[in-house]
Amino acid sequence: MTNQDDTETQTAGNTVTIDVRHMTASQFAQLGMPLIAYVKPVVVNGGNAFAIHGADGTPMGMAPGLDIAMAAVLQHEMLAVRVH
Repeated sequence: MTNQDDTETQTAGNTVTIDVRHMTASQFAQLGMPLIAYVKPVVVNGGNAFAIHGADGTPMGMAPGLDIAMAAVLQHEMLAVRVH
């Protein structure tokens, strides 16, 4: 059993408990990596667009409109989070 500050991950059939209070910056950046994508408005060549980034900030794509960006994220079975 884990408390609220712990998170569990599965590795090769084993459950590993990680205390989130002692995560490295790299581990924290990867938290939610396969599940969350951030969508934020950007200006590209003088026009408005929406950038899509992974949870760790890695650029994943660009879309001309918010609806297309959100649809692209959902198509990849990820949760879209808007960033202003």
